[in-house]
Parts: sequence; structure tokens; C-alpha cells
Amino acid sequence: MRSIQSGTEYLEYVDEISKEASRLIVERGITNDVKARELIDDLVSDFQTKGVLSEHVEELKRISELVFGRLRGSLGAISHLLQDDSVNEIMINGPDKGFIERKGAIESIGRSFASEKELEQVIRRIATSSRREINELSPILDARLPDGSRVNAVLKNVALDGPVLTIRKFRHEKITMDEMTAKGSLTPEAANTLRILVSGGMNIFVCGGTSSGKTTFLNALADYIPRNERVITIEDSAELKLGDIENLVRMECRNANVTGRGTVNMAMLIKSSLRMRPDRIIVGEVRGEEVSDMLQALNTGHSGMSTGHGNTVQGMLRRLEAMYIMGAEMPMDAIRAQIIEGIDIMVHVARLSDGSRRVLEISEVIGYEKDGYLLNKLYVTDDNMKIVKKAKGLKNDVKLKLRGLIYE
Repeated sequence: MRSIQSGTEYLEYVDEISKEASRLIVERGITNDVKARELIDDLVSDFQTKGVLSEHVEELKRISELVFGRLRGSLGAISHLLQDDSVNEIMINGPDKGFIERKGAIESIGRSFASEKELEQVIRRIATSSRREINELSPILDARLPDGSRVNAVLKNVALDGPVLTIRKFRHEKITMDEMTAKGSLTPEAANTLRILVSGGMNIFVCGGTSSGKTTFLNALADYIPRNERVITIEDSAELKLGDIENLVRMECRNANVTGRGTVNMAMLIKSSLRMRPDRIIVGEVRGEEVSDMLQALNTGHSGMSTGHGNTVQGMLRRLEAMYIMGAEMPMDAIRAQIIEGIDIMVHVARLSDGSRRVLEISEVIGYEKDGYLLNKLYVTDDNMKIVKKAKGLKNDVKLKLRGLIYE
């Protein structure tokens, strides 16, 4: 009997059992998932009895899950990974190569799909369920699963080695700032400073690289928003969880339909939010020309928070300039003035080599000179990768004083 080590080694048995299970399910008219799983378990047991599979219970269970997922699961052969709480991200690079991120480390899962056709069927199924379109003319899909997990897919006419499917799983449990301080992401002192800044209505922008925890951190920051505020959230794919805020309006962008109509983009939602009497506007992530609308909103008396991709605070501010130009033809000096007036605080988060996520910098944006933006660095990272307090106070604390708060 052979021991199962990877998906590639026993995929031939998964294929064979899947074909037989599919035939019997149709033949017997099975529509119930419980009965279908029982049938699959029996077939796997038969194969084990023949001596072609290991007697290891966990390995046999893994085969049953793969077969069941392929026949009944919305994600086919990787359906079980969505149920595995230890998996944070699923990355399928064509049918032959699959990877997962578990506890900050990348692991290979080998071959997960029997063919490109099977993988494409799963991608199209996701698109249909999320009311999005993916085809040869529109080969890229950005969608959200029913549980909130973020999906990106690319068909093989663009992805040269076969269809690509990437799923960033949605965390059902919200991580609080207290939990982040307990894990060492930031100090209690820095967390308390952020509490004061959020409560005081300061406009805060969180930047960081891919998978650095920007959205998770924004979620935690939102816990500090006063409960009596009217909050509007605007996202490309809804991920924020602000259940404790009663007066909450959540909006999500929408792609065009098959006729090319019906697009609702970030800029449109930001403009609409200004007519909703918001106390605070939260934009999940800015990627392009909607930056101009966001900054104009923040410069008209509304408090707000947002995130963006940037490797440093200065780098993110430069990116905001470039994105602003995409949406409005304005002199660079005017754009920089909008950024300086619209954003009070920059927070830089990063994912370290060990998989942990840390706050590296908290800075106040105070101006611009020829070499870059002027920053009052409130907290910085020392040589031991610990965030420590640097500046003694804010340069502009008017917003805090208006709310009766004092920066400590």
C-alpha cells in the first residue's frame, strides 16, 4: 500500500473515484450532500481494501474531501481548503501547481485539478455566483465569495501557464487592537495614540505592501470611531466589519454587465457618499483616479480613513500624487496641497519575513519641501523592529482640541 504525500501522487485515484461516484450519483438519483458523501466514503474504502491506498485515516479522509469537493463543492477540488481555518490564502497557478499560505508560510499542495477545463469551470462558477463576467474578451475576474473571501482569476489567454485562481480568505473573527498589541504588532502606547487620533476625527491613511494587513488594521482602527457617528464605507469588494456602528451605510463597487453598462466605480460612490450626511467616510483601498474624489471629500470637513499599496510613507504619498493626476489635470503644487490638507496621519504596516505583521511608522503629514513631504514622525521602528515613540506631540492638534481631546 502506498502512502499519500501530495496531490500529484494520488490524483489518478481521485480522478477514478470521482468518475465512479459521479456515475453512481446520477444512476441512483442522489441529490442530498450527506448521501453523496457517504457514497464517496464507501468508494474510497473500497479502493483502500484493494490495497492501492494507504490505511492512514487522515489521508483517506483527504481523498474523500477532494472527490466530494470536485463533485459537489463550489470550488471543486479545493473546496476543503476554504473550510480550513489555518489556511489564509489559496494560490492555484494552473491545474498542476497549487500553493497555500498557512501561518505566514507558503506551502505547495501540488496538483489540485485534473485539467485546465476543470479549473476554468470553477472560475466561471465563481463569476456566475458573484454576478460578475469572465470570458475570453474579459479574462480577468475580481469577485467575492459568499463568505467574504476575495477572489482574483485570470484565464489562460492571458495567463500563459494555464488559468490562475487566487483566493484571500475572509477572517470571520475580527482582530482587535488589543489582540494586535498582544501579538507585538504595535505597543499599547502606540495603540492608545491611535485611539485618540481616530476619536479626534483625524484623517488617517494606512499604507503597506501586499498582504501586509492593511484592511485588518483599518478594521481594528474603526473600533475607535465614536458610536454616535454616521459612517459610510466604500469598497471595491466588501471586507470591512463595522458591526458595532449603528448608523452605518456600506457600499460596494460594481463591474459592467455583458453589454458594458452598469459600472459603479469608487469615484461615483465617493461622490454619492457626500450627499448622505456622513460624519466619517472610509474608503477600503484607493488604486487610481478616485484619489482626487477621496481627497476632495476629506478637504470639505469630513473625517475619513483609507488604505493603499505603498512600501514607505513617502512612497505612498508619491503614489497618491500619481493617482491624483489620473483623475484630474491640476498643477503638482495644487495636488500636494490637497494631500497635505486632506491627510493628517500616515500609518505604515508591513509583513516581516517570519510572517508577522507590524506597524513600522506613524507620522503626521505637515508640509512639503523640495526633497519630499515633511513628516512629524510620532512613532518609528528601532533596530530591534519595535515601534517606539519619537515626537513629543502633534504639530496640528486643532481637530483634537475641538473634540476636547489631548494628544499624549
